[in-house]
Amino acid sequence: MGSLAERDRRNRRVLFASIVVVLAMAAVLVIVVTTQAARAGREDLRSATEPPRVTAAPTVRPVPEDAPIPTPQGIAAALGPAAANPNLGVFSGTVTDALTGQVLWSLNPQTPVIPASTTKILTAASALLSLPPDHRVATKVVQGATPGEIVLVAGGDPTLTAFPVGESGYYPGAAHISELVDQIRAAGIQATRMVVDTSIYSGPAMAQGWYPADIGGGFITPTEPIMIDGGRADPLVEDSPRSATPALDAGRVLAAALGMDPSSVSAGVAAPDAAVIASVQSAPLRDRLQQMMENSDNVLAEAIGREVAMNAGAEASFEGAVATIFQTLTAAGFDLSGLTLYDASGLSVDDRISPRLLDEMLTAAAGDGMPALRPMLDYLPVAGATGSLIDRYDSGTREGAGWVRAKTGTLDVASALAGYVVDQDERVLTFALMSTGSPPEASRPALDALTATLRTCGCR
Repeated sequence: MGSLAERDRRNRRVLFASIVVVLAMAAVLVIVVTTQAARAGREDLRSATEPPRVTAAPTVRPVPEDAPIPTPQGIAAALGPAAANPNLGVFSGTVTDALTGQVLWSLNPQTPVIPASTTKILTAASALLSLPPDHRVATKVVQGATPGEIVLVAGGDPTLTAFPVGESGYYPGAAHISELVDQIRAAGIQATRMVVDTSIYSGPAMAQGWYPADIGGGFITPTEPIMIDGGRADPLVEDSPRSATPALDAGRVLAAALGMDPSSVSAGVAAPDAAVIASVQSAPLRDRLQQMMENSDNVLAEAIGREVAMNAGAEASFEGAVATIFQTLTAAGFDLSGLTLYDASGLSVDDRISPRLLDEMLTAAAGDGMPALRPMLDYLPVAGATGSLIDRYDSGTREGAGWVRAKTGTLDVASALAGYVVDQDERVLTFALMSTGSPPEASRPALDALTATLRTCGCR
């Protein structure tokens, strides 16, 4: 198999009273002051005629709960030609009415297939079900074992940036290395040597089913608990080549900012009772989840997977993250039959998820049964507008632009879309559509056409 190429690039707010529109109405009283120069010092005040009242004319309104449900026959007739497109390769999928949970159409829905980055739906759901939305990850600097030594203690944050405060790196809202520098200097520390402690993570740094070439390709780094801008060589370029030693690189950046020799940085472990000199915190989980889902960020997904594991008392490893995802979703009532995971991002070609499971999770987020998952709907890219869907849904599938919201999944061996759409009758439909054995340049437009068909379908 060739080198993996994860190509995904680029709040109950949307469904069944999903959009709240606040319109401000104002009436303006204009006072005209006229000075009569001929009357010594006298002024006459006159009121202008009151203008017409501004009236509310909403152009965006809630989706009605009593919108007609498409029939299975209508959905099948609409999707039939598009689903038969040979560009889909081996195709499976399912479409569900979001409010009732009724499955309206399916093709091999129970078959586990390569999910690619739709795996991030499971990671996001596990985080939403187990962590508060304002949860943050801390990075600390503590006293070292010898005079002049400091220890950078990684806490699981790959979003730190070397840009100065006031400027954003790749991840908006991330902590700044300069904040650590200011605190260290304020403490009067004259450091001559730095140790980077990554012991919070355990196990291998690369998952089964990953390819080392994808580090240089810009899709992943070795999974370490501290990075600068996700280990990117160019901090503002999404698919910039990544570092093979992101944690040590972070230490070198901090050392250079302190005026130290970057070659003085080495790996090590802080003493358990070491005094804290400086600390910073990541952006809240809600922001990091949106960044992960919208831009399909693999590095951030692995960090959040281990964040969920540590919260559950599991080891911060691939195995620990996957086990915790299984436990969290099983406890929430999901049937995980056929699920196979080796990572939290979906970069592994050995992962397997069924369309049924993905669709059920989206239906749970859209319905009344699991409100904790509703924010996930807001994290999904918008067709033709944001994140990993920004450059899709062009001329041939333009009808879906702005209406389809979905998590993408793309490897060189598989493509998928899982999300929701509002049809012509204003019914909200969730879907999970998955293709294998066809190259992305062929399968992705075919998947886009399917969801655009759901948008234009009046399938009653």
